[in-house]
Amino acid sequence: MSQILFRLVVALSGAIVLVLAFNVLVGGMATAGWLGERPFFTVTDDAQYRLIDSHVRFLGGLFAATGFVLLLGALNPMKYAQALYVVFAGIFLGGVARFAKPDMEAFLSSDVGSALAAELVLMPLLAFWLSRLRRD
Repeated sequence: MSQILFRLVVALSGAIVLVLAFNVLVGGMATAGWLGERPFFTVTDDAQYRLIDSHVRFLGGLFAATGFVLLLGALNPMKYAQALYVVFAGIFLGGVARFAKPDMEAFLSSDVGSALAAELVLMPLLAFWLSRLRRD
């Protein structure tokens, strides 16, 4: 039962990551708008925007790869345990990296708060849970 629940949580996490990733991969910096339409910037340098937008889409691809690894790991957590640990650690470190921004006001929004909770709380819990499953 515990392994089935673990697999479901990891699969759901992977699906959420994929939706978020494809929102960026398809829409770039402006996103595809799948999480709501809110214009948040004005392009003042088109060449620089295209360059950074290309980089953001690349990062969206890496984010999508993370989601695919989570889905793959949900199929057979014991076989893909090492990959899952790397993904859990990577997502956790991404959450820690959010604190490099000096403006802490962004952390007070529910959008960032829920993501931060998943990154800083859920990922270590999943890593611990996987370690327990591997012992059984």
